[in-house]
Amino acid sequence: MNATDDMQIFLTYGDIALASSLIIIVLIISWRLRLALTKTLLTAAIRTIVQLSFIGLILAWIFAREQWYEVLLILTIMTVIAGAAAKNRVKRSYKGLFTDTLLAVSLSAVLVTSIAIMLILRVQPWYTPQFVIPILGLILGNSLTAISLTSNQLIEAFHEQQGRIETMLSLSASPFEAVHEQIRAAIINGMTPTLNSMLVVGIVSLPGMMTGQILAGADPTQAVRYQIITMFLICVSSTLGCTISALLIYRRFFNSKQQFTLP
Repeated sequence: MNATDDMQIFLTYGDIALASSLIIIVLIISWRLRLALTKTLLTAAIRTIVQLSFIGLILAWIFAREQWYEVLLILTIMTVIAGAAAKNRVKRSYKGLFTDTLLAVSLSAVLVTSIAIMLILRVQPWYTPQFVIPILGLILGNSLTAISLTSNQLIEAFHEQQGRIETMLSLSASPFEAVHEQIRAAIINGMTPTLNSMLVVGIVSLPGMMTGQILAGADPTQAVRYQIITMFLICVSSTLGCTISALLIYRRFFNSKQQFTLP
């Protein structure tokens, strides 16, 4: 590593190779405990290097050009991939699940990112890639996790508690009343990781965005302010995403006659 006078550290390919070698520790643990994760770990490590290196080249090119249509294309691709990732994490799929997860991810992430860019950070122009791409990526990554947790639990609950739901409907409960408890539990499940991270941030953990800024030489107080903003953005987008996802799934399980059906 080479360090300048102001202690800014520049990473070399050798540093990356050294960090990558630490994966050997994980592989040894997997082998000794027979976790059967060796192939998955190697695949994940290789994809991490390839994907991040590739996106680094793309971002460097986009940052240099600052064309709104190129930025918009990248944002669209990121959102579609996030929707697909959320869908793939759900165990019980149904026709239209990708549409539902994509809507939940895109509506929540785009709304919150727009508020952050235009009202909080007041970035001009709005498509400045230095700001809009990292913020949307950060929100998408957390939202898709929350949405997949909510979707997975809610669909499982609908299948496992079909009899209970139909009984409530026969007792004159409305469709929403019959499944309200399942929706409530699913949204809470999806929000739990976000809430847990907010409860311990700054005490037990220093989030990646804040740590990265500090390591890059930014003022710690400014890094903290950015982290506070992003934590609130993530919380709001996750809540919106979980709620939208739950309501979309709920509609899939009732037909036009308000009868409970498994899609």
